[in-house]
Amino acid sequence: MGVEGCTKFIKYLLFFCNFIFWLAGGVILGVALWLRHDKQISSLMELELDGTAPPSSFYVCVHILIAVGAVMMVVGFLGCYGAIQESQCLLGTFFVCLVILFACEVAAGIWGYMNRETVSQEMKKFYDSVYDNALLNDLQQEKKSAVAHAVKVFHETLNCCGKGLGTSLISQLLTDSCPKGVTTSCHTKIDELFSDKIYLIGIAALVVAVIMIFEMIFSMVLCCGIRNSPVY
Repeated sequence: MGVEGCTKFIKYLLFFCNFIFWLAGGVILGVALWLRHDKQISSLMELELDGTAPPSSFYVCVHILIAVGAVMMVVGFLGCYGAIQESQCLLGTFFVCLVILFACEVAAGIWGYMNRETVSQEMKKFYDSVYDNALLNDLQQEKKSAVAHAVKVFHETLNCCGKGLGTSLISQLLTDSCPKGVTTSCHTKIDELFSDKIYLIGIAALVVAVIMIFEMIFSMVLCCGIRNSPVY
């Protein structure tokens, strides 16, 4: 093809970065699918009490990640093909797609940072509601069974017990639903569960953002090199 020298080096460097970008898209897609089907999270998200379900904001983020991972794989393939074929049209399209993805990622990152504690706070409120209902004595038998099941799912899934009320009388009323020998507060476990997942998402997003910046630079350099090549 037409490019030579440093531009040719940029061409293969862009191909390599796009291959990494394509792999990163696959990793994000895989991580998002893993988060979507994680047993701990699924067990909690599938609970429902009196028509009230756990907060869906975490799954909204996961579904966005699934879409982003799929789009990244398509865009990465487009970039690889455009670099090898030295196509200005494909490289220009690739650059525009990168700019849009980068803008979306920055916006999602800002929103995620501002709402980083929302998911765990909402889940703790849902747990508190279930826990408080379990302490009531005037519940119908059917509802009492549903509440007891919900509390047990929380305790067994997170390996925790209660809201951190220590050895008070109230916390002792639900001792039978707690794993044997476990005294860790469910509030603490909920924070750990969702904080770990959010940090994992943040690290992946940061790595992808850095790759995007280099790819935008390389694609423009290569596009200019192709335009100025004597062959064209």
